[in-house]
Amino acid sequence: MSALSVAVRRRTVDATGARRARFWVYGLLIAFLVGSIFPFYWSFLVSSRDSSMLAEQVPPLLPGGNFLSNAARVFDSVPFWKALGNSIVVSGTVTLTTVLFSTLAGFAFAKLRFRGRNALFLVVVATLAVPTQLGIIPLYMAMAEFGWAGELQAVIVPNLVTAIGVFWMRQYTMQVVPYELIEAARVDGCSMIRVYWHVCLPAVRPAAAFLGMFTFMTSWNDFLWPLVVLNADNPTVQLALERLQSGFYVDYSLVLAGTTLATIPILIVFIVLGRQIVAGIMQGAVKG
Repeated sequence: MSALSVAVRRRTVDATGARRARFWVYGLLIAFLVGSIFPFYWSFLVSSRDSSMLAEQVPPLLPGGNFLSNAARVFDSVPFWKALGNSIVVSGTVTLTTVLFSTLAGFAFAKLRFRGRNALFLVVVATLAVPTQLGIIPLYMAMAEFGWAGELQAVIVPNLVTAIGVFWMRQYTMQVVPYELIEAARVDGCSMIRVYWHVCLPAVRPAAAFLGMFTFMTSWNDFLWPLVVLNADNPTVQLALERLQSGFYVDYSLVLAGTTLATIPILIVFIVLGRQIVAGIMQGAVKG
């Protein structure tokens, strides 16, 4: 057998193996995509019909025409507009403050030298080991003492910054912001706050976008603390959804219509921050 035929056969085998590997990769990606989208599609499917479809042996796979009427029932059953507005205010404020304070603290812990830096950072990390449920009673007593019980600031103020956000931004800042760049900015006459704003913040923007998305989703889905501190006249989205299924008979088309409406803001935030999140993932992959 000639060397040319051996080379051709080897190239054919390699191409066949590459096609098979590509087929399995795309197959797994498609299966993962379908599995991720199916819960959203099923929620929309049920919300576009009545609850009787759940009793059918073969449920329909195409949406019906009742979504708008079910959505209107949601707004008639609970103060959903107010709940949406409250959740947007709470989640938006918490997201902005968490990103701002976490990037500031991460920059300080990563690049500034001051006495007690490591001990203070250890205290911040140690708070992650304390369950949130342990602080609910004293936190509620504090909010009642301030006169904030039942108000949105009782949900916003305790979540202005998170330890996981500080830890995340500190680790990322250590990797992407070299000391030489900070020293060069200081030599050019920049104050430390200008170094943070013009040097650190642009460099950590992908990580800040991911933290913003994670914080918004966590705050939007928070149920326990708003349930404790807010009242029925001033709910968030999760409390409004809980009221939709608090009766003796649960209308799942109504509940899932509200769930579908409550998912839309998260999808919008993900689309807005998606480019920065993907850029951060790709940057981490290249560095790895």
